[in-house]
Amino acid sequence: MLEILSQGLAGFLTPQALTMVTLGTLAGLIIGVLPGLGPLMGIVLLTPVAIYLDQVAAMSLLVAVYVGGSCGGAVSAILLRIPGTPLAAATLLDGFPMAVKGRGGEAIGLAVASSSVGGMIGGLFLVFLSPLLADVALKFGPFEYFAVTLLGLLSVSVVSRGSAVKGLTVAALGLFIATFGADKFSQYNRFTFGTDALLGGFHIVAVIVGLFAFSEMFLEIERGGLDDKKDRTTGRVPFLSSLGMLVPRWFNLLRSSVIGTFFGILPGAGGVISSFTSYAIAKSNAKPGEKFGEGEPNGVIATESANNACCGGALIPSFALGVPGDAAAAVLMGSLILIGYFPGPTLFENHIDIVGGIFLAYLFANVALVFLGIWLAPLFAFTLRIKKRQLIPIITVLAIVGTYSIRWSVFDLWTMLGFGILGYILRRAGYPLAPVVIGLVLGPICEENLRRSLLFSGGDYGIFFERPICAVIMAINIVVFAWIWVPAKVKARVAFWRAPGAVAGDNE
Repeated sequence: MLEILSQGLAGFLTPQALTMVTLGTLAGLIIGVLPGLGPLMGIVLLTPVAIYLDQVAAMSLLVAVYVGGSCGGAVSAILLRIPGTPLAAATLLDGFPMAVKGRGGEAIGLAVASSSVGGMIGGLFLVFLSPLLADVALKFGPFEYFAVTLLGLLSVSVVSRGSAVKGLTVAALGLFIATFGADKFSQYNRFTFGTDALLGGFHIVAVIVGLFAFSEMFLEIERGGLDDKKDRTTGRVPFLSSLGMLVPRWFNLLRSSVIGTFFGILPGAGGVISSFTSYAIAKSNAKPGEKFGEGEPNGVIATESANNACCGGALIPSFALGVPGDAAAAVLMGSLILIGYFPGPTLFENHIDIVGGIFLAYLFANVALVFLGIWLAPLFAFTLRIKKRQLIPIITVLAIVGTYSIRWSVFDLWTMLGFGILGYILRRAGYPLAPVVIGLVLGPICEENLRRSLLFSGGDYGIFFERPICAVIMAINIVVFAWIWVPAKVKARVAFWRAPGAVAGDNE
């Protein structure tokens, strides 16, 4: 596998390619910070520029935007409670509370460092294990995809603070919202109310910006103190201490990166599922004193390392099989075709130098991400030193412009406002918002694969337990579902027996 990298050195170690990967990472970070944009929009905007560059330099630019954009959304999620991209929706669960406590700079440094390391780990999988991981992904049919998405839906019981029932309730709300629009199978219009704007359903960016950003602004206005400064960070991002915080939490970092890579390989799964799943697993394995949802560093590490590791995973089926891992990877494939190369097994056989150059660009972009992210973060953190009376209109404009620029749709603006009101009501009632996003993202995937599975099996639900991989995942789902409804006293008793010294204490 090292041969791939060595073959790509000549094309990558050129002034043009190195410059493009640096500028691409920088552009990706900036685009990722702006609500409603993200890596997909960045790749789309820069593809017309890239096709006029050398082949390796062109793909270096676009891959770097992919890496930088996947991380950039964490900055606004931490500082402003606005996920710059859907990928950062899970990051704000602990990143924003850290900023509230005056640890915003630390949270940004931790997010950037975790993204970089996670991306590097995903890159190693990309280079060394792509044939093996691609074979595993090929074995996944609609049966396995349904089982995996069902596991993601059940994970909201872990992500939800306080009450698993509340988490499942709002997740069901997200599933319901996902049903709006034309049915992909029958083309029957569901809950469109005769409005053409609802034929495609609600745009996820408008929903997320409304739920998180607008609800936060409504609460800030309600709290008053508009002349107070929202100083949630020192303005300084501690680089060395951020890296130092990763060392004792190396297992969480490694585990989350592997999870992110795995979900990246699965076409359509994406970073949102991987980040929430990694967060749920990290929370379920929390040590005493680790308070997830209240500014726990492990929460930021889990989500951000999974996000960028997912990028490396998504490139595996995209380049090796010609099957896009996610929407951004699909655009990257299109860009590769535009410059004269077709993704798939023949790409590795006939143009290994191009493949090696792309892989090197991905690895280098994750290294550049640390330095550029740390350097830019204080500029964004400075926005929190202005008064709330001035900051709220700025956030509103960013949210409106970012949301409107997706489809140039006024309907998306009304969607954003409506979900902002809904998010405000849910937060006032003590309901978590993250499960709504999980339900909205996983709903279409879950429904589509369930219906495909039943079409193949003739309506026989037993098919989910006949395929080995699917049966294992479904068994895990049953255990998780049972654990949700286990009485609290039983859980407390289990925790007691697992506690260190519990048996010794009884013997004394």
